[in-house]
Amino acid sequence: MSMKSILVTGASQGIGKATAEAFLQAGWRVGVLARSADKLAALAETYEHAIALEADVTDAAQMERAFDHFVAQSGRLDALFNNAGIFGPAGSIDDVDLSGFDQVLNVNVRGMFIAAQLAFAQMRRQDPQGGRIINNGSLAAHVPREGAVCYTLSKHAITGLTRSLSLDGRAFDIACGQIDIGNAATDMVSDLNARLVAEGKEPNPTMDVQDAAQSVLHMAALPLSANVQFMTVMATKMPFIGRG
Repeated sequence: MSMKSILVTGASQGIGKATAEAFLQAGWRVGVLARSADKLAALAETYEHAIALEADVTDAAQMERAFDHFVAQSGRLDALFNNAGIFGPAGSIDDVDLSGFDQVLNVNVRGMFIAAQLAFAQMRRQDPQGGRIINNGSLAAHVPREGAVCYTLSKHAITGLTRSLSLDGRAFDIACGQIDIGNAATDMVSDLNARLVAEGKEPNPTMDVQDAAQSVLHMAALPLSANVQFMTVMATKMPFIGRG
């Protein structure tokens, strides 16, 4: 049986890195894509089947070269974990500079659109046809966190992307699902908690980032006849149910 392949964006740190490592340990060939060449090189040196792909997700030409390079090495693309994203500026909408808003949309929406577009095209033309796209949403795709209007808006857009890809991909055996992850212990959440503590507030409960990574692996390992459309995985004590 040939080795299955997945490309992970935002793979140099946080959820992306943990997920890439989970797939590598499970025997997949993994394209690790990010801007941080040194961190990608370290992954490629540690894992035989990791392929470093230095690219900015917002640059369509860089992304196309990265996808082409990965497929040339792996033979096909079985899955994409569309993960790269940023939190962006915090504050109420009248405190947010438009340049910060533009940056969030550029990475979180344009970047994820480009990656999905390239993955969809490859999955549609390869033989056998098909594959799986997993978009990293957020609990913010359902309910907002205070002072996170840019991030929340972007993640609602990703839910629309997921639904559109699910519908348009049916004819080509391309499945698409979304994982909404709440407070995995990453640098981004640590920074948020530090800000909360500085403001005299309680830090957010967190879960091990490996729990998020294993959830993505479960979604990707399903046969294409089955799909997790939406999965929510979160720290149990997060105030998600009943918050607002």
